[in-house]
Amino acid sequence: MHAEWGATRRRKSRLYVKIFRMLLESLEVHNFRNLSGKVTWGAGLNIIYGDNGQGKTNWLEAIYLLATTKSFRTQRLQETIRFEEDLAVVRGRVAQSLEVHREMQVNLRGATKSISVNGKREPVTRYLGQLHAIAFTADELNIVRGAPDARRKFLDRGVTSLHPSYVQTLADYNHVIKQKNRLLQDASESELSLERAAELLAPWNEQLVGLSTAIHRARTDYVQRLNEVLERRFFGNEDISIRYVSSLEGKGNLDDYESLIAERLQFRLQAEIAAGYSLIGPHRDDLEIQFDGRDMRAFGSSGQQRSALIILDLANVSVYYSWHNEYPLFLIDDVDAELDRKRINCLLEYLEGRTQTFITTSKESLAEQFLARANIYQASKGVIMESEPRAQLISSTLGSAESI
Repeated sequence: MHAEWGATRRRKSRLYVKIFRMLLESLEVHNFRNLSGKVTWGAGLNIIYGDNGQGKTNWLEAIYLLATTKSFRTQRLQETIRFEEDLAVVRGRVAQSLEVHREMQVNLRGATKSISVNGKREPVTRYLGQLHAIAFTADELNIVRGAPDARRKFLDRGVTSLHPSYVQTLADYNHVIKQKNRLLQDASESELSLERAAELLAPWNEQLVGLSTAIHRARTDYVQRLNEVLERRFFGNEDISIRYVSSLEGKGNLDDYESLIAERLQFRLQAEIAAGYSLIGPHRDDLEIQFDGRDMRAFGSSGQQRSALIILDLANVSVYYSWHNEYPLFLIDDVDAELDRKRINCLLEYLEGRTQTFITTSKESLAEQFLARANIYQASKGVIMESEPRAQLISSTLGSAESI
């Protein structure tokens, strides 16, 4: 049985290596949450199972951190450092091609992080081009059912996956909004004249025009790309549709966004001073998600909302591939709690041959169900153990791929 299992996996491992280049070969973790040790991953489907509280989700979070420098669970990365420790390290070996391998590393110390590739410190805009991951988690369902901020972040992550320099555009925009809000609050409290307030706000509004236009164009372009590949009826009969909704919609010509926002910033100056914060800009935009013409957030069932999120994630995968000619990692946390067996089978069938996939489950029976097509791991007290005979490892498979 074990020999047959190994032969099946070797065939599939060679298939994956032939299809896509970017692979996470191994991951080594120190003092990140409760994790410790090093894991060598398989090229296709990797299933981590174990009881609750054993670190399954933490391993996915570590993979996501390595790829994106962020957590899908918290914005305060210092919370991920093991209690009473000063430094957490996440290090991974990534295969970019048969010949090219890179060592990526994220160090967390207090509220600061440092990132490096092959031991050399890199700016985030260069680091983000090395690896990418898309995560389907319970928290990510806020994209479908939550406030507009979650949907804006979803779009911004997508844009960044194509244009890492977009990170700086967002940082500059948020800095300008913060400074402008401070001025608006001061103007409101000190009862400055409208002329003096306009004079103080002018340089910030001038910057906002350019930055807002860049963000608007990047987001609308990304939504157009998503729409081109959206599997609208992936799970059933409902027709999923998306549309970018600018907060300036109905206020003028969105095709000339730069002139429109400049005009609206001037027109709404008095209202912004009265409010004490900025009322104009893409930080107030939204992504409309509908099924059969109805708002998914208000009218979609829990199952429909999960299906919509998967469809959006798969569109992300397709857009990333069309741009980079390689697939991102795909992470699914607590898969059997979030999806029924039909959706699980449908999703994994779609991902097979496309992405290196990592899923967690508390059910050993689910891991056994996919024994013939997956690499199986057990998480216990933050440590990963191989619970079944392993597939041929990525490193050895890469060496044999030339014979295919």
